[in-house]
Amino acid sequence: MQTELTQPGPLLDARGRLVQVGWSRRPLLDCNLERARFYALRPLQRFRLKRWDYYALFTPRRFFSATIADLGYAGNIFVYTLDFETGELHEEGLVIPLGRGLQLERNPLDGEAHFDNGKVSLHFRAEAQARHISVSWPAFHDGRGMQAEFALRCPAGHESMSIIIPIGGKRFYNNTKINCLPAEGFLRYGEVREELRPESCLGSLDWGRGVWEYSSYWNWASASGYLPAPEKRTIGLNLGAGFGDLSRATENCAIVDGRLHKLGAVTFDYRPGDYMHPWRFRDDEGRLDLTLTPFKDRTAKTNLGIIVSEVHQMFGRYNGRVRLDDGGWLEVRELIGFAEEHRARW
Repeated sequence: MQTELTQPGPLLDARGRLVQVGWSRRPLLDCNLERARFYALRPLQRFRLKRWDYYALFTPRRFFSATIADLGYAGNIFVYTLDFETGELHEEGLVIPLGRGLQLERNPLDGEAHFDNGKVSLHFRAEAQARHISVSWPAFHDGRGMQAEFALRCPAGHESMSIIIPIGGKRFYNNTKINCLPAEGFLRYGEVREELRPESCLGSLDWGRGVWEYSSYWNWASASGYLPAPEKRTIGLNLGAGFGDLSRATENCAIVDGRLHKLGAVTFDYRPGDYMHPWRFRDDEGRLDLTLTPFKDRTAKTNLGIIVSEVHQMFGRYNGRVRLDDGGWLEVRELIGFAEEHRARW
């Protein structure tokens, strides 16, 4: 049974336990991580907390992403971009011991996240009507350089996917995914400047906070795009599996014109080790049948001893259909997005 949350309140009680478990159409709970009680010694709590802001942008030409993450033991800054026509993919990252110099906001609807070491600068600011993303990395790709200055519009009433779930007895995950936010501004990669226009460019946010098991595994799939003309409606996908207790809430949904259509459990049918083979997604209620045909494998590996991560993020085109809440079927054709397998010890 999927439990929809409708009342605001704190995330954790005085003993560090989740006050509510379920999903909601917008973030409702105050992320009071200072109440986390994973260890008896309070100063050690921070080393188990994981916090990140992952912004993604789909343009007609490319995919762009920028992340500020604090994994407790270390911070992680990374930026990458993929050219859909040429297949060129480039990614760079920084590991920040103990996360020094990182700032992340308390809640997803307002506040600022930033990092600046004099050579690389990332700044995210959330307001009521827009999210502002600023990235400056002059040395990116051997001095080719990456600069991003854009805003993601947040229309009134635009719905998102938020879940609050337990992971074992003491751990938890608080996550908000926001898809299909119209983008305006520019990207500059080397000598190429790409103007971002809201009628063709859409951004998304993956905002995560929680205490995870040291060895973790998950699948995630996402897309933000436009239906073909003459409709030009926005369509987003957010699908996930493989972590935590999902009995009262999954993150599975389609988002059409800012309206969330909730799905139950979704099966990720793919071949581990043969990631370029098509991925198929079906739900337990017969509302979803999609296939992702990959055209690019982004493999990212990190090995810092205590922190080990391997992700296979497959970019491709979604085709199939999803049944909306009104009972009608929506056909999905050639929607660019991604699906991933991620294994981590962190």
